[in-house]
Amino acid sequence: MAEKIITFCRYYVLLIVLLPYRTLQFFYHKLSFQVSRASNLDAAEGIENHAPIEPKLSSSFITDSEIQSEFAHHAPGVAMMNNGSFGCCPASVISALQQWQLKMLRQPCNFFLNDLQNRILESRTIVKDLINAEDVDEVSIVDNISTAAAIVLQQTAWAFAEGKFNKGDAVIMFSCTYGAVKNSIKAYFSRAGGYVIEVPFNFPLNSNEEIISEFRKALEREKGNGRRVRLAVIDHVTCMPSVVMPVKQLVKIVREEGVEQVFIDAAHGVGCVDVDMREIGADFYASTLYKWFFCPPAAAFLYCRKSATYSDLQLHHPVVSHRYGKGLAEESFWVGTRDYTPYLVLPSAMEFVKRFEGGVEGIRKMNHDAVVEMGKMLAEAWGTNLGCPPDMCASMIMVGLPSCLGISSDDDAMKLWAHLRKKFGVEVRIHYQAPKDGEVVLTTGYIRICHQIYNKVDDYYKLRDTINQLVHDGFTCALEVYILS
Repeated sequence: MAEKIITFCRYYVLLIVLLPYRTLQFFYHKLSFQVSRASNLDAAEGIENHAPIEPKLSSSFITDSEIQSEFAHHAPGVAMMNNGSFGCCPASVISALQQWQLKMLRQPCNFFLNDLQNRILESRTIVKDLINAEDVDEVSIVDNISTAAAIVLQQTAWAFAEGKFNKGDAVIMFSCTYGAVKNSIKAYFSRAGGYVIEVPFNFPLNSNEEIISEFRKALEREKGNGRRVRLAVIDHVTCMPSVVMPVKQLVKIVREEGVEQVFIDAAHGVGCVDVDMREIGADFYASTLYKWFFCPPAAAFLYCRKSATYSDLQLHHPVVSHRYGKGLAEESFWVGTRDYTPYLVLPSAMEFVKRFEGGVEGIRKMNHDAVVEMGKMLAEAWGTNLGCPPDMCASMIMVGLPSCLGISSDDDAMKLWAHLRKKFGVEVRIHYQAPKDGEVVLTTGYIRICHQIYNKVDDYYKLRDTINQLVHDGFTCALEVYILS
């Protein structure tokens, strides 16, 4: 025994004494993560109905310096106001991800065969509570919205093939539907014989009623022509231009008009807007967890309402593997050998969120208030306008750009986007809004700014001053040589 004590002191005591503060901090966070994970897993394995996740009660919430430390890995000197594209991941969650990756690589057989399924069940349970779903079986973890859309639309293709749908039956969507989802509609629904109803999205907007009215008119017109509408695809928050959609009202209209299925594309869902599946009432709802909930790419989920999950719908993962036929959640947890670790850090992301006053709701409010304030500041500085009222925004807002920049096509918008990123270190998205036929408008270019917890007001001042400098220098998008330099 004495020999063992001497050996321990010789090799370990000095190391512990000399450990830097940040290393000790790492072990502290790891211990907290393990305790939290064990507690969540106990709940997932033994209890059917789980209590809602409450924000952590603490007299000492995360400080500004701690927030900046969590995102110190971001590129220095870059004003990152484009969180809506690929999200962000704090250092504490990255650390948890790396630990899971090491665990996987240390003993792959044990990880894949014994650990993985229960860990994913833990993450599914957290999602179930976050979105107020009725049952954990309604939640499947997937990698992104493209996969979720493929699952939903694949079953419509089979419905055509098996005679459940008839040629010419329709899907209804808005013209601003995300491009990848439009492609899924084309690949599965249209190719099988379906018809696409595309509802105009008249941006800029003044009220939700404009959206609701266009949707109702399109649906009633097609039904009046004898068209059977089988599926509605609706964004919760549109990508470009960015607007929070009145999903509850739209779902209500869909139900009243007898549309059978509703799929909500909520790439900007959890962490960006309030998500309550019992209130929204959709059959399918897909949200990322990496855009606004601090998980690494790529982690997302697909909610399938119990009535859809247990009906005769054939819901399957498009990647067929050993779990085929065991239910969508089972199929999604195993799609062959791959890195599933982004799915497993949701407990760590939840712990990170709890460090903020008000939890996820507090973060959402802070981001909304800040992005509206910065949007108004930019519109005033450039003499332009916001793309919609503040109450139709979440953590992103559209701001008109000076007309003298000459944005006259989607190609111009892409070039200016790249120019701001490469030459000035300004990360935003640019939107070209084509005038309607015969319409004369001054503002055809809009910039989408996001606000996430790591953003500082200086980011938006940098954007303001960069655009002002381009205007002062006589820059226009027609100067292609200038843009590509």
